[in-house]
Amino acid sequence: MSDLRLDAEALYRELLRGVPALRGPAGRLVGITSGGAWLAQRLQQDLGLHGEAGTISSSMHRDDFAQRGLSASGAQTSLPFDVEGAHIVLLDDVLYTGRTLRAVLNELFDYGRPASVKLAVLVDRGGRELPVQADFAAARVALPGDQSLQLARDDQGRFSFQVN
Repeated sequence: MSDLRLDAEALYRELLRGVPALRGPAGRLVGITSGGAWLAQRLQQDLGLHGEAGTISSSMHRDDFAQRGLSASGAQTSLPFDVEGAHIVLLDDVLYTGRTLRAVLNELFDYGRPASVKLAVLVDRGGRELPVQADFAAARVALPGDQSLQLARDDQGRFSFQVN
């Protein structure tokens, strides 16, 4: 299945069409490091939203923290708004087991109790280990468990996928 070709830019355009309905009039965008944070930043700009999108890290709440430690990217959570009572759209590049999302929700609730949380992803690849689903997925694909799918971003901010 190494011949899998996903057009990340086309999927981003689908996300751009789908997120406004999830967001509503006052929802806040929060991207999961690192691919989701890239998506949130670009969506914030392309949707003409004021302020900054939030970034959230799963590092401190992962169930495999003892093995992985802190993320190599060093990206930390930055939520430039009050989480309490906010309507939040979490963004991620790839939804797989659901474990990252579980950790992110724990991190998010450390900052307050949002009114609602919705999830939008570029790709849902199945393989869930936890009862989690995206409210919006630009694409659904099946990949073997030994393959990984990661979002990449070039110097001009254009997205592509790496399949390993």
